[in-house]
Amino acid sequence: MPASSELARRVAEAGRRCSLTTSVLSEWATAGSPKQVEYLASYLEAEAASRDASKRASLLRRCGLPAPKTFGGYDWSAVSLPEGLGRDDLLSLSFLDRREDLVLMGDVGTGKTHMASALCQLACDRRLEARFFTASSLVMRLRRAREDGRLDREMSQIARARLLVIDELGFLPLDADGARLVFQVFADAYERQSVVITTNLEFSRWGGVFGDDQMAAAVIDRVVHHGRLVQFRGESYRVRHALMQEG
Repeated sequence: MPASSELARRVAEAGRRCSLTTSVLSEWATAGSPKQVEYLASYLEAEAASRDASKRASLLRRCGLPAPKTFGGYDWSAVSLPEGLGRDDLLSLSFLDRREDLVLMGDVGTGKTHMASALCQLACDRRLEARFFTASSLVMRLRRAREDGRLDREMSQIARARLLVIDELGFLPLDADGARLVFQVFADAYERQSVVITTNLEFSRWGGVFGDDQMAAAVIDRVVHHGRLVQFRGESYRVRHALMQEG
């Protein structure tokens, strides 16, 4: 008795996820008895699930998240989303397909880094490459790479990410050399990657971060062209939940 079309579909789908030959899969999906094909489908599905898990774990390691974050229980009360960008756009990561940038701007402790980290987690869960840096750690990483003679390779690796997060832009000013390195990352990412920036400074103050108004203007010009501003307003979550309170 030939295997059912549903069993054949399972074999073909799992086999494709394991990068197996379509013609061979089609032949084996119909050659055996239903029990044999059921066994084959279950094996391929288990193999595909194992590969998916390994891929996600590898992506998370490379991502460099300081701590795992998700949107489970996320407090949206401080978040003001712009017109045309809803929660579904964030949670589905549809902005990555459009290579849109996001600037998460606002008060300290209102969930900007949490959102950026959770977006990275979602991307890795969906087997999309993401990278997470603070602005200062990005500068240090690029300087070390340059000293080791591998700056081009490091830039190339960063450019492969579908989602690039630069956290805490503006918390510390960049020196002239660091500003040039960060500018190069923005220039390389333009219209190729989605960049998510977290900052507590409005655009008019970015000149102080880069130490050069023209360089800041060039970064802002690239970010706003295909970008959206997500604003955060409210009391710091850490302050609200602090163990140390005034008597």
